[in-house]
Amino acid sequence: MTPPLEAAWTGLVDDAAIFPPGNADLPDAVRAYVERDHPLVGSFVLRDTDLPSVAPTGGVLPVAVVVTGGAGQIAGPARFCARAQGLELAGLEIALRDPDDLAGNTRRVSTAVDAARAEGDLGEDVPVFVELPHVGSTGGWLAAADEVAANGLRLKFRTGGLEAQAFPAPHALARWIDAALDRETAFKCTAGLHNAVRHTNTRDFDRPVDQHGFLNVLVATRVLFDGAGVPEAVEVLEQRDGAALAEQARSLDLAGARRWFTSFGSCSVDEPLADLQDLGLLP
Repeated sequence: MTPPLEAAWTGLVDDAAIFPPGNADLPDAVRAYVERDHPLVGSFVLRDTDLPSVAPTGGVLPVAVVVTGGAGQIAGPARFCARAQGLELAGLEIALRDPDDLAGNTRRVSTAVDAARAEGDLGEDVPVFVELPHVGSTGGWLAAADEVAANGLRLKFRTGGLEAQAFPAPHALARWIDAALDRETAFKCTAGLHNAVRHTNTRDFDRPVDQHGFLNVLVATRVLFDGAGVPEAVEVLEQRDGAALAEQARSLDLAGARRWFTSFGSCSVDEPLADLQDLGLLP
């Protein structure tokens, strides 16, 4: 039996094994998710187009569904999960693709979500995460964040990717988190957070790339919530000393921070688990 985890870590990692750079086959990834059954792992992340290919597991598979189209494509996967046996819709995730009208795009998403809820296809308790494009904390970005908060949606932050420019600078990520907290809006992260502590990746790109650590993000969320400013959060996000970061983490109510930083998607579950164990934060 796996020992129970502290609330700070339970469900922190959403299994995104089928996404790059993992690119696992869907049947293999579902099988591994079911067999792992570790409390660190939350939902299984897949695209809406993958839903018809999920074979029955003999139990209930909680899925976070990435919508591959616009607002008009929200109802379909919600309806599919509502009617399918063995699938539990744990969340919907949708990226906005029109940087010139982010607030308007967000309103269209909200309208589609409301319609799906009114039809009974999307439960009132199912969170919907809106990914705003990486354009910094501009007026348009902040206006869209206002719409996300006003309509009871959540934010999604892209913290990495297959190209170096997909990794936001610490000051940008700190401002995003601060904006979410200022609006009392929960958020999740995706991509690039395989490891607990910030580090430089010299292997997977054509130049060295600094990657964020998920523990840095969680601690930064906590200190911002406790009243620190963005410069202090940037210092936390830039911390590379794992022992020092773990010591700071032990002194904070990270379980409380999970109300805001709900989870992150990772194509690897083993790496986050090993990092937390190496830092002495998990048995």
